[in-house]
Amino acid sequence: MRGFNNFPGNLMVTTTGTLILAAFVLAAAPVSAADFPYRAAVPGYHYQFPRDHFEHEDFRTEWWYYTGNVKDTQGKRFGFELVFFRQGARPGTSNPSRWAIQDLYLAHAAVTDPDGNRFAFDERLNRKGPGIAGASAAENRVWNGNWSVRWSGEQQTLSATGTAFQFHLDLKPLKPHVIHGVDGISRKAEGQGRASHYMSFPRLGVSGSLQVGGATHQVTGTAWMDHEWFSEPLSAEQAGWDWFSIQLENNTELMLFQLRRKDGTIDPNASGTFIAADGKTRHLTKADFTLEPGARWNSYPIEWHITVPSLKIDITAKAILPNQAIAAKNAGPKYWEGAVDYSGSHKGVGYLEMTGYEGAVSLR
Repeated sequence: MRGFNNFPGNLMVTTTGTLILAAFVLAAAPVSAADFPYRAAVPGYHYQFPRDHFEHEDFRTEWWYYTGNVKDTQGKRFGFELVFFRQGARPGTSNPSRWAIQDLYLAHAAVTDPDGNRFAFDERLNRKGPGIAGASAAENRVWNGNWSVRWSGEQQTLSATGTAFQFHLDLKPLKPHVIHGVDGISRKAEGQGRASHYMSFPRLGVSGSLQVGGATHQVTGTAWMDHEWFSEPLSAEQAGWDWFSIQLENNTELMLFQLRRKDGTIDPNASGTFIAADGKTRHLTKADFTLEPGARWNSYPIEWHITVPSLKIDITAKAILPNQAIAAKNAGPKYWEGAVDYSGSHKGVGYLEMTGYEGAVSLR
């Protein structure tokens, strides 16, 4: 899913998962994105690939989100995350300078090392500028400083170097990309445009190198990629969300999310997608599944009971490391984003994202 909301100063903050860009927009320049007529995510959008894998600067907010579970040649387990965010900040008048603030970019990267009881996180923060950060269909890449994803057809190569980790990973689609939602949109709240255009690669084969704790590992595994673009915020009644990517051993996948309201209820716009082994998709509504929180680390539920009765799925999600909370220096309150295992009627791996459990999350 990756939710979205507003911070003070007319700043939109987003998360497929993540709370972003507030401090960056404030520090960069006193401009208002409200003057530019950004497009709304409305029904009937016609997706065009490969073009839609890249930038949509006529929408206010966008991200490319990669999460994965890999093992080295000795069977040692790791999780990884790399995400690029774009936030439109165009004023109503034009500015010919290459340094004019048109789009702002934030990137988050993390490595989970459960055997070493280690969760390493880093971030990049830049305006678009003359090639410093960006997304480009012409160049087949998305980047922020020395972090990047480069495309060759639908194969993607991730590179990121942080203070405590480094990885270079080649990703190859094992199943076709999918479109989430109904009629071209994934609805997040009631009202015109309160939705996103949302696509995923639900199963990518991964190979490459990952360095953490001073050691380099050759790894293989699977990854999930989300790409969303939109312009409108969530509703003021929503307090946070829970998002799951689920890759099961029977070669099927699930994406599920729910939005929690401030009164403790679940918003009716919770939804998901089931991807069959042959790549065919099925849209799931709130009535099709249950998400029940269990054991917690601090305020975060790091175990969940998940059921999809019509698919005979009854599984438990459990974090491979309790502390996978991200406290970004430039991005507001903390959130939790980490690798999980699934067990029960089916087995598998995936990622879980949770927001709104620690500290106030402004939704206005």
